[in-house]
Amino acid sequence: MMSRTYFKNLNKGVKYMLIASFTFAIMGAFAKLASVSMSSLEVVFFRNIAGVLIVGFAILKKPMRHVGGKPLLLFFRGFIGFIALLAFFYNIAHISLGDAMTYSKTSPIFTAIFAFLFLQEKLSAKAWGAVFIGFIGILFITQPSELGFTKYDVLGVFSGVGAALAYTSVRELKSYYDTRAIVLSFMLVGTIGPIVLFLISPYLDAPELDFLLGEFVMPQGIVWFYVICMGVFATISQLLMTKAYGETKAGIVGAVSYTNILFSIMVGVMLGDSLPSLASSFGILLIVFAGILVAKTK
Repeated sequence: MMSRTYFKNLNKGVKYMLIASFTFAIMGAFAKLASVSMSSLEVVFFRNIAGVLIVGFAILKKPMRHVGGKPLLLFFRGFIGFIALLAFFYNIAHISLGDAMTYSKTSPIFTAIFAFLFLQEKLSAKAWGAVFIGFIGILFITQPSELGFTKYDVLGVFSGVGAALAYTSVRELKSYYDTRAIVLSFMLVGTIGPIVLFLISPYLDAPELDFLLGEFVMPQGIVWFYVICMGVFATISQLLMTKAYGETKAGIVGAVSYTNILFSIMVGVMLGDSLPSLASSFGILLIVFAGILVAKTK
């Protein structure tokens, strides 16, 4: 009873982000279940085609108005976001849900670096300290051996780097394009890209690039349920995140978003994932701490 009252009294933005973090973890669970029957490439295809239909309908109802003028940057935002999403869903299929989500949540750390390099945004000493702590956290999670990092480590870090590059480009693009055009660039590339890769996959023999390749297999039975639920929960998460940032300061909302890692670990364990090791748990805490520090400096 007390916890229900406490939740009611929470700031609206915090509430929205808490629910968004939970629904995003559920989306990851359905993506993991769907990945048993189809390639990560196909999972990304279905994830994005739902978004194209929703955004396309919104544009039909209210046409876009913007000045434009940055087509290459718009394409780059879509392309790098698509490749990062491929890496993210590939990891969801092959490693624990909690670890896959943690890697993706390194994006604020890399966004701070890219904003400094490309947008000339100043970073305080505290922000640089947060970046350093974040990298230490990544090392605790990856735990590189004498052979170096695993494929999942590399793709996991890339999912964070790619997302950060996409977010950094959005900061520039929002001065030139309608928000829906920016989202649609990502969704369209994420829909057309898989079709192109489906067509060329039979002619490529590159096991190390299997996260980019795949055969289209028409979903059957329960898999349709997984795919539809993945699209629904992804859309709900996106809407709630947008509402959260509209209600509360970005720093607060960004910090609350890290509850997604906890929810993902819990949901992953229900699907059969093992709990994170002591070293991984410490790395997760460092990444969360670094992300919150970066959020607070903004």
